[in-house]
Amino acid sequence: MTYPLTLRLQGRRVVVVGGGHVATRRCHALLEAGADLVVISPGVTARLGELAELGRLTWYRRGYRTGDLDGAWLVQTATDSQTDDVVAADAEAARIWCLKGGDPDHATAWAPAVARVDDVTIAVSGGGDARRASQLRDAVASTLQSGELPLRHRTHHPGGRVALVGGGPGHVDLLTARGRRLLAEADVVVVDRLGPTAVLDELAPDVVVVDVGKRPDHHPVPQDEINAILVDHARAGKVVVRLKGGDPYVLGRGGEERLACEEAGIPVEVVPGVTSAISVPAAAGIPVTHRGVATGFSVVTAHERLGDLPHGGDHTLVLLMGVKRLRECAEQLVAAGHDPQTPVAVVERGWAPDQRTTTGTLATIADRAAEVGCRAPAVTVVGDVVRLSPAWTGPAWAG
Repeated sequence: MTYPLTLRLQGRRVVVVGGGHVATRRCHALLEAGADLVVISPGVTARLGELAELGRLTWYRRGYRTGDLDGAWLVQTATDSQTDDVVAADAEAARIWCLKGGDPDHATAWAPAVARVDDVTIAVSGGGDARRASQLRDAVASTLQSGELPLRHRTHHPGGRVALVGGGPGHVDLLTARGRRLLAEADVVVVDRLGPTAVLDELAPDVVVVDVGKRPDHHPVPQDEINAILVDHARAGKVVVRLKGGDPYVLGRGGEERLACEEAGIPVEVVPGVTSAISVPAAAGIPVTHRGVATGFSVVTAHERLGDLPHGGDHTLVLLMGVKRLRECAEQLVAAGHDPQTPVAVVERGWAPDQRTTTGTLATIADRAAEVGCRAPAVTVVGDVVRLSPAWTGPAWAG
């Protein structure tokens, strides 16, 4: 039977007997723990030699001698079995814990497989089986990093923080691992209508969820009030996640929210998301650039001056928040010099099970969208790349 402990080694002497690759791995971990490290070995790896030259450890260039453990709190053996047996016997006599490389059955201590996720340390003992311990550690660390396990602090230090998390186009699987992890830490989640709201079901019951979702022509929570919500909760010592659809910095007012937090002295982190401007067309089989078809693209809202955009079909236009103004937008583009036969696609509810793509040209898309009842949320793509979509029913690309 064993009794697991976490050791504070800062400033305490630890002796490593051996200078090979196993010793090198152990030395790195011991130095990270702040140990006063002594290495005893006639030769060492290049890395241990560098650390000795930098003064990070003391290297005795010889074999082990009885008495070398004086003043030590812990010893790690990593040589041949005969020398390791001598070191272990001396450690036992001196009541010093001994990590015995390759021979856990005769050691008085085992080093667990360790991983760190933010300020959480994971230490796994595999019953003396190092490979088993490593596999278990990696599985637990991966689950923590994905946000599947809770990372929330139950006590808070004065002053909270805010994370502006891009949630992607709406499908939970397209949320980044960093975003999932921050959600697992959150005390408060301020969420948009177009964010991956299904992830809210995974939150603990006591997490506060604030819905500030905006709909076309209906903004029940003004942006200044959203900024105040973030700041007020953070000042109360909470970890606040602002879960936004797409990417915070792509027509998502993330910059305004970051500045509001910084002006209030609140630490703020921005986590990029998969922007719907690129991912929703991709869901419909439309690349915004394609060799020989389009070499550039512009992302705008339908409220911008569309006549100032490039006119050729070889430059893709991605219009966000423009379903209600689709006819007006098409007319503006034609009036500005676009060919009325330029292909257009309207992709509704990208990545959702009921995703739908409606195609046409600048001359016909408004009528076609009206016939099928296109509604927000949707992304409109204008340009020759639309011909690459499986949903395109007009002439194929001839390039």
